[in-house]
Amino acid sequence: MSNDTVEVTHAVVVNDEEQYSVWWADRDLPAGWRKAGFEGTRADCLAHIEQVWSDLRPRSLRERMATSA
Repeated sequence: MSNDTVEVTHAVVVNDEEQYSVWWADRDLPAGWRKAGFEGTRADCLAHIEQVWSDLRPRSLRERMATSA
């Protein structure tokens, strides 16, 4: 069986700046990241991120812009 036919489960992860990414569900997370509660194929995870991550600015920038407005 080739690696192309094996579906790997991925997880949507998020950092403290509320930036999203995809990570392998069975691997330890890198420092500063936590699971966001969605798992599936890589394509499913990317589709989920597209739905939930509408403002790509880091959280700290959004907060700074809100206080200066």
